[in-house]
Amino acid sequence: MLMGLYALLCHTSCKSSKGEEKEEATKFLVTSPLKMDTTITREYVCQIRSIRNIELRAQEKGYLQGINVDEGQAVKSGQLLFKIMPKLYEAELAKSEAEAQAAAIEVQNTQSLANKNVVSKNELALANAKLQKANAELALAKVHLGFTDIRAPFDGIVDRLHLKLGSLVGEGDLLTTLSDNSHMWVYFNVSEPEYLDYQASLKSKGEVKVNLLMANKQVFKYPGVVETIEGEFNNETGNIAFRANFPNPDKLLRHGETGSILMDVPLKNALIIPQKATMEIMDKKYVFVVGKDNVVTLKAITIGAEMPDLYVVQEGLAENDRILLEGLRKVKDKDKITFDYEEPAKVISHLKLPTE
Repeated sequence: MLMGLYALLCHTSCKSSKGEEKEEATKFLVTSPLKMDTTITREYVCQIRSIRNIELRAQEKGYLQGINVDEGQAVKSGQLLFKIMPKLYEAELAKSEAEAQAAAIEVQNTQSLANKNVVSKNELALANAKLQKANAELALAKVHLGFTDIRAPFDGIVDRLHLKLGSLVGEGDLLTTLSDNSHMWVYFNVSEPEYLDYQASLKSKGEVKVNLLMANKQVFKYPGVVETIEGEFNNETGNIAFRANFPNPDKLLRHGETGSILMDVPLKNALIIPQKATMEIMDKKYVFVVGKDNVVTLKAITIGAEMPDLYVVQEGLAENDRILLEGLRKVKDKDKITFDYEEPAKVISHLKLPTE
């Protein structure tokens, strides 16, 4: 009898212990959205351009006699890059010099005769006009000869060479392009609502700094500054173009690169929830909302922005709603649960939250 009683007590104790464990296992953690001011980082696809990127073209025709640079080479302002055979233009210069000298002698002779009243003042004026014309043609010949030397107009990097040594160059033929990469202009498009938010933050904060996420997913170490905004919105896209200026002392950035602009945008009275309180079904985000009767209801929400570990809810939740924080896969729609409630500020404090 004693042994039977002992077995009954043990059975009852084990059954009670298992029931408590089951009850504890079905207890969930619940919280609410947190309304507060914060800052999010928006990402915009961008195009990177040199502050000066020009085409170098021949201004005179002739054979390409010299190429003094290589592709990708850094050059200084005034450095000789190309030379077109100058023989023809040297001959034209010599001819113009001789004609100018002859005209000067004619003026001297005419002046002597005019002083003796042998010739009229009109003839002297005509001689002076011929001298001026000869000097103008001499100056023009010097300019044409100077065009046979093609020099860098500023410090920069030479792009692809389009012609080889000895090629016959026509007037206006493209030789190469030159890029000034000391600073880079980065263009990105912003929607109308974001543009209005930017203008509001500009009045309170002044200069707006941005970062550049390069194609290798590394952040460029020098921040940029938004300098200008285009004058009109694109009617087809509803966007407007911004331009940021980035210093480029290491010459890492090159003309034509792509990347993404990272711009911090302030949010007022944002409704924030932890990402782990959501689940995704058919590309839509859902949360379990706990009703007054402790019954959970699956509800779709619209995400306005994303931060590390957090979502900013645009539609679908109110500040006083209670949402299931953990165990989302353990319940179904319309299940009744038991739970512990944790204040949203305490929940958020353990997560990554940027502030203004």
